[in-house]
Amino acid sequence: MSDEPNNEGGVGELDGFRSGFVALVGRPNVGKSTLLNQVLDTKVTIVSNKAQTTRHQIRGVLTGADHQIVFVDTPGISKPRTALGDKLNETADAARRDVDLVCFVVDAHSGFGRGDRFLAERLDPANTIVVLNKIDGLGAERVMAELSAASELGFADYFPVSAFTGKGVGPLVDHLAGLMPPGPRWYPADVVTDMPDQFTTAELVREQLLHVLHDELPHSVATRVVEWEWPRVRVEILVERDSQKGIVIGKGGTVLKEVGTRVRRQLPDGAFVELVVNVDKNWQQDRRAIERLGY
Repeated sequence: MSDEPNNEGGVGELDGFRSGFVALVGRPNVGKSTLLNQVLDTKVTIVSNKAQTTRHQIRGVLTGADHQIVFVDTPGISKPRTALGDKLNETADAARRDVDLVCFVVDAHSGFGRGDRFLAERLDPANTIVVLNKIDGLGAERVMAELSAASELGFADYFPVSAFTGKGVGPLVDHLAGLMPPGPRWYPADVVTDMPDQFTTAELVREQLLHVLHDELPHSVATRVVEWEWPRVRVEILVERDSQKGIVIGKGGTVLKEVGTRVRRQLPDGAFVELVVNVDKNWQQDRRAIERLGY
C-alpha cells in the first residue's frame, strides 16, 4: 500500500476516537524492534543483537475499538563513524520531532549510562516516556535502582517492561492509548504496517544473514529487491569489498542456501527467492549510494 496514511471511510469523524504517533528511540540494541513486535503481536521489523539492525523508520499500527496508535521504530542513535551512521541518526531525529509521544527505551541490563544521558538531552521531557526494557532476570531492587537513575531526568512517566516476555507491555500500551489526542483512523483496522512487501523481504534476508553469520557478517552489508515477479523474488546483497563477498556466499554457497531457506519459511508458500552478492565499494561513505539504497 502507499507509504502515506489515510483516513478513508470517515472513521475519524466518530466521537471519542483517538489516534496519534509514537516514536521508539534509544541507543542501539536496547530492544526497540522487539518491543514493537511484542506490542503488535506480530513481526513487522527484523531483530538481532548487532548495531544498525534497524536502518529505517518502520511504522507499526495498533488499532483498538476507540483508538489507533502508529508506532515508529527508529535506528539506534550512537556516535557515527560513517556517512551511513550520520544518516541513521538523522532518520531517528526526524522521527522524534514528528510524533505526539516518544518512548525512550533503555536497557535495564546495561544500566542507565552516558549514552542514554546524551540522548535524553535531545528529548522533550513533557512528551517522553521512559521504557526500561529487559527487566526479565533482574530483581526488583535492581529495577528500582535503574528507574531511580532515569527519574533524575524528569520525564513524563516510567514503565519497566520485558519486550521479550511481554511483561509490563500491556500497561504501557494502555497508558499510551489514554494519551492519544482526538483524531482519525489513519490506517484501515486490519493494517499492522505500511512497509511494502519488497522492503520487508529484503530486510528478512539481511536479518537472516545476521543470524547465520553472527560476528562474521561484514557491518557494511545491505540488501534490496531488484526483481519482483511474485512468487519469484531476486534480492541483491551488497558488500563493500571483494574479500567480504566470499564470507556472505559461504563455501560452496552454503551461507546463501541457509539464508534463502530461512527467508522462505517466513514468506507465503510457493515463494522462490534468488540471492545474489555484489560489491559496491565503500558505499557506507557515499551519500549517493546511501540514498540509492533507500536509507
